[in-house]
Amino acid sequence: MQRSSHQSSRGHVVMLVRNGVESDSRVQKQAESAAAAGWRVTLVGLKLYTSKVSRWNIGDAEVRLVPLGDNAFVHRARRRRSARRMLAYPGGPTTAYRKGVVEYRRQVLLARLGQLAVARRSGAVWRARAGHLALCPSRIALKVLRPWVRLREEERHRLEVARASEKALLTRFHVWFRTTFWGDRSWRYLDPAILDLELAFGPVIDKLRPDIIHANDFHTIGVGARAKMRAALRGRSIKLVWDAHELVSGVVAPPGRPRWLAAQIAHEREFAPYADAVITVSPMLADLLQANHRLTTRPTVVLNAPKVSVDTDDAPDLRSLCGLDDTTPVLAYSGAIARQRGLHVAIDALPQLPGVHLVLLSLAPDRTRAAADALEAQAAALGVADRLHLLPYLPHHQVVPFLSGANAAISPLEHTPNHEVALTNKSFEYAHAGLPQVVSDVRSAADMVRATGIGEVFRAGDVDDFARAARAVLEDPARYRAGYDKPGLLDEWTWERQSAILDAVYGGVLEVAPTA
Repeated sequence: MQRSSHQSSRGHVVMLVRNGVESDSRVQKQAESAAAAGWRVTLVGLKLYTSKVSRWNIGDAEVRLVPLGDNAFVHRARRRRSARRMLAYPGGPTTAYRKGVVEYRRQVLLARLGQLAVARRSGAVWRARAGHLALCPSRIALKVLRPWVRLREEERHRLEVARASEKALLTRFHVWFRTTFWGDRSWRYLDPAILDLELAFGPVIDKLRPDIIHANDFHTIGVGARAKMRAALRGRSIKLVWDAHELVSGVVAPPGRPRWLAAQIAHEREFAPYADAVITVSPMLADLLQANHRLTTRPTVVLNAPKVSVDTDDAPDLRSLCGLDDTTPVLAYSGAIARQRGLHVAIDALPQLPGVHLVLLSLAPDRTRAAADALEAQAAALGVADRLHLLPYLPHHQVVPFLSGANAAISPLEHTPNHEVALTNKSFEYAHAGLPQVVSDVRSAADMVRATGIGEVFRAGDVDDFARAARAVLEDPARYRAGYDKPGLLDEWTWERQSAILDAVYGGVLEVAPTA
């Protein structure tokens, strides 16, 4: 791709993200705005289940999705043996292979016995007897091997169950032992799969030779730090900007991986000191990061605000899409569908809100179909299925005009460490759509709503209190919309303003003047 000298003059930024980019509006906006500000930007993400690299552009920024590879370290972790189940087969294909060998030998033996039975019926009695005698070792071996393989397979299953349990004594001892004696290096033993990201991203970064690595979230901080050190070995200087999207200690571990969270915490703690600048998504999270990692400088806050200077004529109309007229009261929600998002509380409250419809603009519904089905079943059981509308994800620039067709918006998050400290992009999308907000009393969002008067706060998980708050904003929306009239408030809550902050961070680490 041809770039102007202005685009190349400020430096090359390689952004790293552990996803496929298309569902991550924050990294899309970062890449596009940085490229527009004169940086040469390559956004590197992951592409699963393929060995091919995909490329496309977001504005003047290049997107490059690289394959994760063969998950070498994942397979190594799964193949390791364990003292708690000495007879268990190692992971990987071993179990299937041994079962296959035994079954093949069984089928061959049965076929041979069939041949001998045919020979006996045809009169070749002595030949059949000799054949049976010759097959005795194989028959004995199978009688021993089949239960032996079955036992080792069952032991493998028991081992996997034990490894997946957070309460298992040996699992807890392993986490304690590694974190106590290996410290921040313990992640290499607790979750070797982290190193598979190095195999995917490392060679790409070395070849691109960036001036800045922008490492998104806790997954990629180690990849960026190691690339920075490799460059120093070759006499090059790379600046590392770490973008902390959430509090790692508050992340919910994947099911069946009790060592995972301890590994991520250790991994982040080891490599956070290598960052030349840290940015994050909320003031409260900035304070926690500075305290947890003893940072000399407080992280810079770059809010997940929407981009407003973009053509939105192609955005669909909410009411037309749902078949609703202008008089129907509508509560809207944008974001992922998950239990901890508290959407079940909103559905439980619908019987107390006659005539009110709930529209959920879900993130990638194909990946959350089970959760969406559960919400639909809940609505059907309450007799409000006709007032629940599940809609697919929209491109980020269409979200605000789409939401503006509602009367109010909701954010019923449950209390989790990350929900307490985060200011989510939905809050700012709701603001630019001019919607009064109904938010749970998670700390950051509740503080913002109370300080600005743009909505009502309810007790998280309390159906009756949610219904009260929803009625309040629906009955007097003008009172809450007036909160958005504060001079400069909505201007601050735009990606255009936040991208200028990001540009200043880049310029600061490279000592390059910011753009106008």
